[in-house]
Amino acid sequence: MRENTRCVRAPAEGRFAAAVAALEGAAAPENVAGQSYATGEAALAAVLLSFLRGGTHVVAPSRAGFVANVLGRFGVSADFVDTADLPAVRQAVRGHTKLIYAETLSDTGVADLRGLYRLAREVGAMLVVDSTLATPIVCRPLEHGADLVLHSTGLLLGDREGGVVVGRHDLMHRLTRDLGAPLSPADEPALLSAMGTLTLRVRRRCATAMEFAAAVAKHPSVVAVGYPGLPQDPGHHLARQLFDSGPEGTRFGTRVIVTPRGDADELVKSLRLIGDSTWAVRQGKAVSFSIGFEDVEDLVADVTRALDSQAG
Repeated sequence: MRENTRCVRAPAEGRFAAAVAALEGAAAPENVAGQSYATGEAALAAVLLSFLRGGTHVVAPSRAGFVANVLGRFGVSADFVDTADLPAVRQAVRGHTKLIYAETLSDTGVADLRGLYRLAREVGAMLVVDSTLATPIVCRPLEHGADLVLHSTGLLLGDREGGVVVGRHDLMHRLTRDLGAPLSPADEPALLSAMGTLTLRVRRRCATAMEFAAAVAKHPSVVAVGYPGLPQDPGHHLARQLFDSGPEGTRFGTRVIVTPRGDADELVKSLRLIGDSTWAVRQGKAVSFSIGFEDVEDLVADVTRALDSQAG
């Protein structure tokens, strides 16, 4: 991934957003810029309030709380679908749809960014993509047709809460800067510093997630493992088309969904190593793992012990 030398030099308080823009826009068809916010939700709020008006319609993931709880007050209607399911998104689109809000990676799979781009253009809508779980080290949605890309910073980009929006200069000039709460100047240096290790951190966590998913999928007490790096995963072929690669191969992200034969809550409670840089939460009948920096052997051993205790 080459550095985007087209990005303009940013003032001190905007260098973090400029750094994210340089990565996301490395091979984008047009120049890009970035704007940072206090939280990921604030970044999303700024985008939606800037580009939607009363009487318009948005298609969004089901957990988009701001869309569900706030936009309706302003006369904006919404349909909530699994944005990794392109036919479902197509069915939800209306004649007055002005924005499709999707996630590059989610607990339900990989979004067909190119298909979403074509659909958005058919109806004259913007495509806004939350790429928090991918980061530009895995996928850069601007290269596949997205108009704007959002990130929440606390999970992978850095160790401080924040949000950032990246997109073409003309769209960024329209972005409302007096809504959504700006990023605190005190958090800027830490987030900017974290960008220096982003590639190493994400590559390590993706490699661990790949090994973890492959190992856990073999356990007899596991019904299914959702991870786009596994050949049997429904999103595998799409991920290989969209996601970046390096000497270690394609990077498939850090989220692994494990469906046990036993109770998902009990599995989470039985884990011992989870909770440091790796965490696990129940997701319906499954457990969603966000893989961190622990040794893969230790993580696999911990989950194997927990699964064995359920089976016993």
